[in-house]
Amino acid sequence: MKHAAMTYAASLSALLLSTVAIAQMPYAGLQARQVKALSEQQIADLRAGRGMGMALPAELNGYPGPSHLLELADQLALRPEQRAGIAAMFADMKAEAIPLGERLIEQESAIDRLFSEKTASLQGLQQATLAAAKTQGELRAAHLKYHLLTVAVLDKQQMDRYSQLRGYAPGAPAHRHRRSD
Repeated sequence: MKHAAMTYAASLSALLLSTVAIAQMPYAGLQARQVKALSEQQIADLRAGRGMGMALPAELNGYPGPSHLLELADQLALRPEQRAGIAAMFADMKAEAIPLGERLIEQESAIDRLFSEKTASLQGLQQATLAAAKTQGELRAAHLKYHLLTVAVLDKQQMDRYSQLRGYAPGAPAHRHRRSD
């Protein structure tokens, strides 16, 4: 019995120590990233013009995104002219978002280089981070803009159905958001 208790205590101690060690190294392995501040998934999403949750204030307050509307077009009974208009919005959004995403990747890479090349200064860091923040704001505004524009294309029943299909309406089943959005 005493042996079992000591084995249990030793196992528990080892588990606690490993948990502490992991907690002290939350960024271990990230040093190998191409761009330290961005995961490979984030880079892929930025290059593809995906929203990455940037338009959640619009989406969750009744302003559907063009991508989701196209995915749900049949269930929403979108008319051909609505589909065409939303498809054009989606193409315009991508055309706007992709270059901004590429610019953000480059700006984050520049911030990374300031440190990797040991050339960071307070002034250079301030300029680089403000430039990246401005681009991120422009990118977010682009995604939010197209959520705003879709409302004019839909009727009330389609808006209500969209909320239901996405799981936002009271009593609607929860919708699982795709990782790529």
